[in-house]
Order: sequence, then C-alpha cells, then structure tokens
Amino acid sequence: MDVRSLGYVVIDAADPQQWLSYGTEVLGLMVAPGMPDDGNVYLKMDARPFRFAINKAETDRLAICGWELSSQADFEQTKQHLQTAGVAFEQADQELAQLRRVRDLIRLQDPSGNTLELYWGADLDYAKFVSPLGIAGFETGFNGDMGFGHAVLPCGKLKETHAFYRDLLGFGDTDYMHFKFTDDANDPGQGLHFMHVNNPRHHSLALYEDANNPLGCVHLMLEVLDVDEVGYCLDRVQAKDVPIISSLGRHTNDRMLSFYMATPTGFALEFGTGGLQMNWEGYTPTVSTLPSLWGHKFSM
Repeated sequence: MDVRSLGYVVIDAADPQQWLSYGTEVLGLMVAPGMPDDGNVYLKMDARPFRFAINKAETDRLAICGWELSSQADFEQTKQHLQTAGVAFEQADQELAQLRRVRDLIRLQDPSGNTLELYWGADLDYAKFVSPLGIAGFETGFNGDMGFGHAVLPCGKLKETHAFYRDLLGFGDTDYMHFKFTDDANDPGQGLHFMHVNNPRHHSLALYEDANNPLGCVHLMLEVLDVDEVGYCLDRVQAKDVPIISSLGRHTNDRMLSFYMATPTGFALEFGTGGLQMNWEGYTPTVSTLPSLWGHKFSM
C-alpha cells in the first residue's frame, strides 16, 4: 500500500460553530468556499477543498482520519489486501465520496477502535487560501501532498494497532518513546509510536498507549511557515483565554518549535513551525528518551 498523507479529519461536535470561531479567529483557517451549506463547518488551509470537517453530533470527539492513497490501482489492491487479511471495511457510496471531494473511499477501524477512511483521487479546487488572520500559508507540501499535519491517536491495544498500521497499511516507523509518570519500578508506563507515510513529514501519525480517552484523539498538529506566526497565535490564544496545555518548546525527534492549546472538542492542538522533512531512503527508526530539547511544560 502507498499511503501518501493525512488528508482530512472529521470531528463530531455538539456545537460546530465553536469550531468555526476557533478555526478562523485562533488558528487562522479559512471557511471552505466550495463546500455545502449543510449546517456543518468546513475549514480550508491550502489548495484542497477542505481539511477539517466539523459535523453536528450529540457527542464531541474526533470521528475520522482520512488517509490518501496514491492511485485507483493502489486503492483496489488495498481493498483486496484487507479482504485477504480478514479486516472488515465499508465501501462508501458516491454521495459520501462527493462530500469528501474524492473519487472513492472505504471506511474501517483499527484494532483500538479509531475510525479511518482510505481514499484516492482527491480534488484540488485551487481556491486561493486567504487567512482571515493574514497567515501566508501552512506547510502542506506541493498541492497539499504532505497532508495537513499529524494526528496522535489513543490506543487501548498499542501492539496490535501499531502492527495494523505498519504491517497491513504500510506506514513506516520513525521513532518510539516510552513514558513513566511515577518512580514505581513496577509502573509499566505508556508507549508512543511515531509513524510516517510516503511524504517527507517526520510523522503523520503517532499512536499513544491510552485505553481511556473518550475524545478519540490526543492531539492534532498544524504547521505554519514562519516562527512569528507561532508567536502571533500564542498571543491570540492568551487574549481569547484559550487554555494553554503546553508552553512553547522544541521537540527532540522532529525539531518542531510549538506550543499546545485546547480545542473546542477538548483534545489538544499543536501549533508549530520548522518540523523536519526527511529522506526515508535507508532511514533507521530511533528510540528517543527525551521528548523536548527545551520547553513544552504541560499544565493539563
């Protein structure tokens, strides 16, 4: 399988309008002009029609991550591969494919219950991205081929879920961390796998060992092109009393300079710049024992 990027997320929200104000007034995203006026919120950040879809729902949670495959041939081979492996999936109808602005897609769950969509043939609407806050752009690659950022998902079955993405879907290992939050020698700690797909972003997915996360997400990440935009966003967050989950810092493994804030859904959003872009040829996965070079003092 040839997974190219994290193309979009679908978020369930009791009040999608909270995401509208947060997305435009804090993150600097644009209301997607080509998406339907159906009471949901669609946010745009590059040449793709949308990257965030916030749907009206009874509960607040990350509902779906959409992963882009390279071609129709790869899409069909992926379905055959899943069938052979005994992994159930749902074939989407054309109405849903049109709503996602793709040619075709399937929906399935990983072993920890996280829902994902695999698709091919994403639209490019080329509608000019005009940030309401004057942000020049986000780091998404050429025509968005690096995806919108990354997602960190909770996993009650970390070993099985890691194998699902690595061995079945073809994600590559980038880095591994293991956290202990007590000095107890018997504390098993929690694992965190960082994984990449077929683009230069250091990781598009991370899997965190956590069986008790009702929000379906640990955090999402957006990357801007200029360090000052991180500072401007931090000022906006403070002015609007958005909870800051982590102070400014620089990560060890991907060198991202970032801070973390709360989203209207309750999970975190990392807003950063300067993430590594990798050459995967001959790459050897690493094990990191320190998450940040400096900063990133978590308060929640």
